[in-house]
Amino acid sequence: MDINIQHDKEAQEFTAQLEGDQAELAYALPEDDVIDFQHTFVPEDYRNEGVANQLIEAGLNYAKEQKFKVIASCPAVSTYVRRHKEYQPLLKNFL
Repeated sequence: MDINIQHDKEAQEFTAQLEGDQAELAYALPEDDVIDFQHTFVPEDYRNEGVANQLIEAGLNYAKEQKFKVIASCPAVSTYVRRHKEYQPLLKNFL
């Protein structure tokens, strides 16, 4: 499923409109150069269709473009980063 992802800096979230529903990846900026991905939500009817992965990838690519270090408080983001080694150097505690 290909979706259109919007980034709302004021609300600190990436969202996707899904036929009357909304999926989201929420974040916080605890430090000037750090982004903390805190919560991912996908409506039940759209789960297991790759929506969360697309939101997470958009968020991680934004972090990379902004040269942010990443905190993956959200378990879905943490799992995604473990499975996609190219994003591991973005982690704040990456060694």
